[in-house]
Amino acid sequence: MPPTTRSDISLRVNGETHALTVDNRTTLLDALRENLGLTGTKKGCDQGQCGACTVLADGRRAVSCLQLAVAAEGSDITTIEGIAEGEDLHPVQEAFLELDGYQCGYCTSGQICSAVAVIREHAAGWPSAATADVRPDAEPAPLDEAEIRERMSGNLCRCGAYPAIVRAVARAADGSKVTA
Repeated sequence: MPPTTRSDISLRVNGETHALTVDNRTTLLDALRENLGLTGTKKGCDQGQCGACTVLADGRRAVSCLQLAVAAEGSDITTIEGIAEGEDLHPVQEAFLELDGYQCGYCTSGQICSAVAVIREHAAGWPSAATADVRPDAEPAPLDEAEIRERMSGNLCRCGAYPAIVRAVARAADGSKVTA
């Protein structure tokens, strides 16, 4: 029997389970966009450098253009379409709208997914490369501009909306219930 190049997989995306048959080389990004019609996640560089394809996999950031769909089986995937709770926008989405944290909007879905994870990571006490004191007994670093810029550095905005993005992440972190 010749080796197969396709696999039957089950992906849980935005709280719903989907059965798919995919080529083993299909990226999670392509499965989301082409097989499930979830086009909010964008294909930017297709090399893991821009962050436009960022989704949450089990609550952590994942660059979906570099992850194979077959490797995502068993993970709980959240795309930009699953960030809001029904008609209620997520606090990060609200902050992006209120503070104009987007321009052309192409990178916005990846920026928002990343920001949700950044706020959660910071709240859990995870240090970043900008964190001055990383000793286990140190006080958590404030989520200031330097921390936000470092933590969001994997997401590029070709329009240059960075000042508004930083303000939006800071606002969402101050008073949000970051779930998703």
